Amino acid sequence: MKLTLAVFVSLLLSSAAFAQGTEKKTQTTTSQSTSQNDPTATEPTTDTTRTETTTTEEKNSEEKIDKGGLFIEPMLTYEQGEIKISYPAPLSDSTEDVEGPGLGLRFGGHVYQSLFLGVDGRYSKVKYKSSALGDEGDANASNIGATFGLQTPIAGLRVWGTYILSGQMDPEEINNVDVKFSDLRGYRVGAGLYIAMVSVNLEYQDATYNKTTIESAPLLAPGSTINVDPKQKSYHLSVSFPMAL
Repeated sequence: MKLTLAVFVSLLLSSAAFAQGTEKKTQTTTSQSTSQNDPTATEPTTDTTRTETTTTEEKNSEEKIDKGGLFIEPMLTYEQGEIKISYPAPLSDSTEDVEGPGLGLRFGGHVYQSLFLGVDGRYSKVKYKSSALGDEGDANASNIGATFGLQTPIAGLRVWGTYILSGQMDPEEINNVDVKFSDLRGYRVGAGLYIAMVSVNLEYQDATYNKTTIESAPLLAPGSTINVDPKQKSYHLSVSFPMAL
């Protein structure tokens, strides 16, 4: 009887130990299976890192594109064109060729670096060749206008239009004739490609001088005006440097 009871207890303890071992193996297997079937359970750190990286990139992109502010844009220009003048009889009509370098400055505001509005001022010293007077000389020219434009942010294409509010051209005396053109009105349209702080531009200008003053000329009183309305059409090639303030 005692022997039988001892064998029975021994079998019972062996069965309990076997059950505990089986249970541990089952838990280990289940844990491994869960880890394999649920990748997110083993890679929480990776997902967090990706999220933080994306957020940082978005913030950096927003910082590069200003919501709005002021800008200044100095420029170097070169223009080539002509001025057509219809003189009254007995004088003949004249075509004046103009060509030469200049300086410009645009100042204004921008929104998200996509839309800009500003004041555009130009000064140039050009060669002025007159077909009516049969000679050439230097001329100082200046004008100012209001500019509205569109561009892609950071870098790319930009287009704009400028309404010329005022301007003048003052050629030096040629063959005893000295005239001055003023009250310039018209437009200038342009396009350019820019990267960072450098833009290469091409513009077309079509404008009219509404006042012509005789500063000196044979048989004409100095300071008198004539109604001839010289019309200027020209192309302007420029390199400009837009900078946000």
